[in-house]
Amino acid sequence: MPRRSIDINVPDLTGRRALVTGASDGIGLGLATRLAAAGAEVLLPVRNPHKGRAAVDRISQAAPGAEVSLHALDLSSLASVAALGDTLREEGRPIHILINNAGVMTPPDRQTTTDGFELQFGTNHLGHFALVAHLLPLLRAGQARVTSQISVAANRGGINWQDLNWERSYDGMKAYSQSKIAFGLFGLELDRLSRAHDWGITSNLSHPGIAPTNLLAARPEVGRDTETGGRKLIGALSRRGILLGTAETAALPALYAATAPEARPGGLYGPSGLGHLGGPPAEQQLYSRLRGAEDARRVRRVSEELTKVSFPTG
Repeated sequence: MPRRSIDINVPDLTGRRALVTGASDGIGLGLATRLAAAGAEVLLPVRNPHKGRAAVDRISQAAPGAEVSLHALDLSSLASVAALGDTLREEGRPIHILINNAGVMTPPDRQTTTDGFELQFGTNHLGHFALVAHLLPLLRAGQARVTSQISVAANRGGINWQDLNWERSYDGMKAYSQSKIAFGLFGLELDRLSRAHDWGITSNLSHPGIAPTNLLAARPEVGRDTETGGRKLIGALSRRGILLGTAETAALPALYAATAPEARPGGLYGPSGLGHLGGPPAEQQLYSRLRGAEDARRVRRVSEELTKVSFPTG
């Protein structure tokens, strides 16, 4: 069946500085391109400089005259996160939009980050947690909106508090769900902290629904040499316009959450179609696993201990 065209209007972002993680391909590249086309200066922190340069070329082709800069960032290394924070704080320029989009999903075998954390927990949550902490002065200066990309997987499973790094019994999907639940709780805790301490930052959440993105494609760096069977099925359904979104429409909830004047602090934005798998972006009810303020505080405290990076609360 023909797919109905879905898009949103993005306000003029001239004079705004935006940072998007995971913007060398997929949803992140789509987000960076739309922000640049709306006039924002876009920072692309990337792990692979070759892919980063190709992304800059694609953004420049789609948005001639766009102001885009590359920076080195490996979210699986806290030293790399700290180095980017040092660089940007030395520049001293406010950041107005931060989209925490990068992620890794379901390595077939347990892997760890440079710092010894389970790869998904360490990259999807702890790396972004540390990044926000390092950038906090710039986010405050820019009265920033921070949008953190979670997943429908945050609506199942839970946090394995007794074994956060899955050392005893690794389950890739459960570990992925945990990383996104923890990340979502932190995104909401960040908004609470900002309101309590008058930081001027607003923080909300988004999820892309389900679409044929690169998360389940062949990723040799995480031990997956071919795309998964699930990825093939998702691609087939997406091409036929059945339930699921496309890589382009999957970017719209985060784009809306990060730029729409009406997007609410502390809100969750995702596709509004059946099962929230595809369709136009809209606010959705918070997943049950994200509603506990005490869980969010616990996530922050544990993350501060693990990363040795803290948020001022006094």
